[in-house]
Amino acid sequence: MKVTYSPESIGDLQRVVEFVESKNLLAARRIAVDIQEGIEKLKQFPLIGLPVINAFDPEQIRDLYIGNYTVRYLVDSQRIHILRVWHNRENEKNL
Repeated sequence: MKVTYSPESIGDLQRVVEFVESKNLLAARRIAVDIQEGIEKLKQFPLIGLPVINAFDPEQIRDLYIGNYTVRYLVDSQRIHILRVWHNRENEKNL
């Protein structure tokens, strides 16, 4: 399966890494690698994330938890589309 990223998710990833990078460069690199590796696993196991119950289609919109981060994605028959990424202490409604 192919993985694509929404413009918002790219901005989210940059924001997360830059925030941590200002405090600890090595931790920022580790977080970036962990998130990328988690997303790569979706290629083989696209339904590994939990369904988002209040989504219009919970079987297609899912959340993958990677450490302290949530990756929200949409899965269809041909691709995985990364929608948003946030730290679990952030409020997803403010994204």
